Amino acid sequence: MDYSRYTTLDIGRRGPNNSVLDIQMKALNGKLPTAGHEGHTELAEIWRDVSADSTVRCAVLRGEGLGFSGGGDLALVQEMTEDFEVRSRVWKEARDLVYNVINCDKPIVSAMHGPAVGAGLVAGMLADISIAAKGAKIVDGHTRLGVAAGDHAAIVWPLLCGMAKAKYYLLLCEPISGQEAERIGLVSLAVEDDLLLDKAYEVADKLALGSQSAIRWTKYSLNNWLRQAGPAFDASLALEFMGFAGPDVKEGVASLRERRAPRFP
Repeated sequence: MDYSRYTTLDIGRRGPNNSVLDIQMKALNGKLPTAGHEGHTELAEIWRDVSADSTVRCAVLRGEGLGFSGGGDLALVQEMTEDFEVRSRVWKEARDLVYNVINCDKPIVSAMHGPAVGAGLVAGMLADISIAAKGAKIVDGHTRLGVAAGDHAAIVWPLLCGMAKAKYYLLLCEPISGQEAERIGLVSLAVEDDLLLDKAYEVADKLALGSQSAIRWTKYSLNNWLRQAGPAFDASLALEFMGFAGPDVKEGVASLRERRAPRFP
């Protein structure tokens, strides 16, 4: 498998027989990985390659720089509000990202530090083993932007932490520390910040050394819970992208650019 075509992901090999694929989302702005046109496309597509690569037994997803992921590039969001073709393409990629992670037959481990927002958070929360630094800051910021929480939240948050907690954090966009995320069941593990990557690699190596048929078939079976929630996800994603054509998201984008609280009509 040739991974050289990816420009927003730094991809390496490690672990037993180089069977662990190390995927790092690049901080192209020097601070946090953000999902612009290429980044959003590549984050959706990489999981098909992981699944098709017979030399890979596990994948680790992590972020470069100050955090795991910084959310969508505001320039892309602006284009989505103005251009039907861009909005349609990103909708398809957002759908593919969720289903490609779910259907990838290799186990995925996420290692989340600092801010974890946007498209990166989608893959991080859908990973089979999600590990967060205790100081991580997990935020689903959709309603703050003025659109429905649609890119992964409806399909997995209620299963992870229950409906009451899911509604509280998704409706209010309240930040969640890695430590609190573990307490409520939103992530698999929370560890000290300086131990995050070591723990992620340790878990990935164990998965790579385990029975591949047993691990992959267990993942496939458990993910049927997510497949059953597919209609809820599809509806939430459609409503999110309907919001990108509405008035509230324009105020949401403006308020983020001006670093102020939004004043929705």
